[in-house]
Amino acid sequence: MTQNQARGGLLLGFSAYLLWGVLPLYFKAIHAVGPIEIVSHRIVWSLFFLGALATVWKKWSGIRAALATPRLVMTLMLTASLIGVNWLVYIYAVVSGHVLEGSLGYYLNPLVNVLLGVVLLKERLSLFQKLAVGLAAVGVAILAAGAGSALWISLTLAATFASYGYFRKVAPVDALEGLSIETILLCPLALGYLLWVQNTGESGFLRDRTTDILLILGGAITAVPLLLFTAAARRLPYSTLGFLQYVAPSLQFLLAVLVFGEPLTTSHLICFGLIWTALVVFIVEGVRAGRASMQARREEAALSR
Repeated sequence: MTQNQARGGLLLGFSAYLLWGVLPLYFKAIHAVGPIEIVSHRIVWSLFFLGALATVWKKWSGIRAALATPRLVMTLMLTASLIGVNWLVYIYAVVSGHVLEGSLGYYLNPLVNVLLGVVLLKERLSLFQKLAVGLAAVGVAILAAGAGSALWISLTLAATFASYGYFRKVAPVDALEGLSIETILLCPLALGYLLWVQNTGESGFLRDRTTDILLILGGAITAVPLLLFTAAARRLPYSTLGFLQYVAPSLQFLLAVLVFGEPLTTSHLICFGLIWTALVVFIVEGVRAGRASMQARREEAALSR
């Protein structure tokens, strides 16, 4: 990897997580629209945006080939459901004043990934990884005991996004093709809901020009960070991306406390403190294991000469 590629990858990755981090500002701007309607608009307008990209980048043949593979379509139906639930719960968290719980969910995500690796892939945890998971579990338990009425938001976001990442990882399809097919699968439900609320007069669309423009821009706002992330993933080691992923929930945390004025309770402080400690342990252990693996490969290469 060249130095220019690494710098470009860092810029792309940071841009993706920066956009995800300030996403609550977008949802707050359209808070008058219901969460289900926002998600539905996000899906429908994403289809137009992704369709344009697929045309420009000549990806339709890959999309058609994927749609002709029943097993792959079944996997993408599952991932579409997971990401749809994730979007809905996150938007609800923002518009209902629970951005803190939303940020906690994404802080928990890498630790849930570890648990999925243990349960689904039969991976073994090191002593320090067990310690990190244990600290996170204690933090969540304290938050549940002290102010747990919205804890379901954090747990749902962490579980759905970690599961989405796992099943997308094993699905043999690129980011644009996969997201396009997920959007195609979700679009009938989304379009049906939009037509229904429009017919009943409960829609927030076509009432205010600014809101209409923001809802239409939801397609690009959904797809652009994911495409930036995908481009960064091609240029950076996965461990570097692991560090960058904490940019988004950190920005969300700051927005919740400093901009939206959400109350930061003692339970929140203890829980976040334990989660942050767990993440430090998790990252340090990951760096240590990576260096040990690299050293072992070097020794093996030296012996084979």
